[in-house]
Formats: sequence, structure tokens, C-alpha cells
Amino acid sequence: MKRSVRIALFAILLVLACVFGGSFYSRYARIMNENPTSVTTSAEEVRVPDYDKATPQNRIYAHMMMFGAAFFFSVVALGLLTAHELSQWVAAKTVKVLFNEEGEGLRDPEYERAEQVWANGDPLEAIRLLREYLRKDPRAQFAALRIAELYEKDLQNPLAAILEYEEVLKHRLPPEQWGWTAIHLCNLYNHNDKADQVVALLRRIVTEYGQTAAAAKARKRLLQIDPTFVEEPPETEPEPEPDHAVPAKVAESPPPVSHLPPGFRPKKT
Repeated sequence: MKRSVRIALFAILLVLACVFGGSFYSRYARIMNENPTSVTTSAEEVRVPDYDKATPQNRIYAHMMMFGAAFFFSVVALGLLTAHELSQWVAAKTVKVLFNEEGEGLRDPEYERAEQVWANGDPLEAIRLLREYLRKDPRAQFAALRIAELYEKDLQNPLAAILEYEEVLKHRLPPEQWGWTAIHLCNLYNHNDKADQVVALLRRIVTEYGQTAAAAKARKRLLQIDPTFVEEPPETEPEPEPDHAVPAKVAESPPPVSHLPPGFRPKKT
């Protein structure tokens, strides 16, 4: 789901929750005002409303319950969307802080300086600082991913972002990280009319990282592009033949008849 769609959905749910909540409260207050509670000492003074009759008060009560249910479901949906976005944000921050090729190391002040420069509105300078940081520690591929992200989102330069993501995929990454980075690169290829690269990279994901979740998505995309797509089984090396083949059993021929005197054997040639 695109970021703009998520923001619009969040705003719609927030507005609906406010509308339904306000409608519920106004009808609740109206019912309470029309039926003030008072201390009664006799059962005869207690009036039980007849909800079977279609009176205006009953209609207000029905509307109150309807708006209350709508408010409840709107708040639940808003909470689920907020929890999803928060979990995605935390996961992205965790990957950026902890991820590199070996799964080691934390960000240092040099990286934080580049992020601060970006926050101040200078993405080009941030990219320069990130490249310097990456030259000192080539394993810190989270910095390379950040460079690609800045080209894509801040500078609106998808071609430069494609080149950066292609360089990232040349490094040894965890399978899931490599797969999802490749899926994102396929999306950029697709938006820039590079259909051949999309198919080739999707096939590579399926072939080299077939057990990952990214490979499952790649298979679906390939089936959408080509309904006749069939995944090729991995190549298996032929079994080596034994050093000494075992010949089939042959019938033993009888020994030749000897005409030598007893005690003498034929001379070996």
C-alpha cells in the first residue's frame, strides 16, 4: 500500500471516528436530558419505557446504538492501522541501526551526522557523507540502502536509485534482505519501462532465494506476467560412476584339457 493511500485511509478513519463519536454522544446526552434520574421510593414511580413502540425516544436510542457501534469499529480500524504503521517504522529503524553484511555493529557519529544533514534539508550533502562512511566500512550496506532511498524519495531520481540498489545486490546480504531489496528494485524497473530486467530479477529471486517470502511474491508476479511460467527445478549434479565398474557375471569356461604327465602344469605365458 502506497504511503499516500495509507495517509488518506488514516485521515478518513479519524474523521469517521470523530463523526460517529460525536453523534453517539449527542444522542446519549439527549436521552439523559429527557429522562433525568431521580431518587424514587416506590416501584409505582419507576417508568419502564416500552421499546416495542416506535416512539421518537426509541428511535433516538436506536440511532445512538448504531452510531456507537460505528464509532467502535472505526476506532478499532484506526488502532490497527496505527499499530501497523508503528511496527513498520520501528522495524525500519531497527534495520537501519543494526543491519550490515555481517549483522554486526551499530551506527556511529559519522552516520548520525549524515542523518542530521539530511534532516536539515540537504540530501546531496547527506549522500556525500554516507559515501565517505561507506568507503570506510564497506560492510555497512545499510548506508548504501539509505543512499538509494535518498535518490529515490528525496531527489526523485529513480535511475540513480536503480544503480544504487543494483550495487547493493552485488554484496552478500541475508536472504530475506536480499530478496526484498530485489523486489523493490523490480518495482523501480517496472516504473521505468524496464520489463526485461523485471523478469530476469524475479527469476533470479525464485532460483537463488526460493525459500524466502520474497520468492513467494516473485512467483506471483511472474505468473501475472506469464501465466505459463513454470519454476525450473534446481540442477542436480549427476552421480559419479564408480572407479571400477562391476562387470556382469559371465559363465565360467572349463579349464583346457592338458596332455602333460601327472604333476606337470602348463607353462604360464
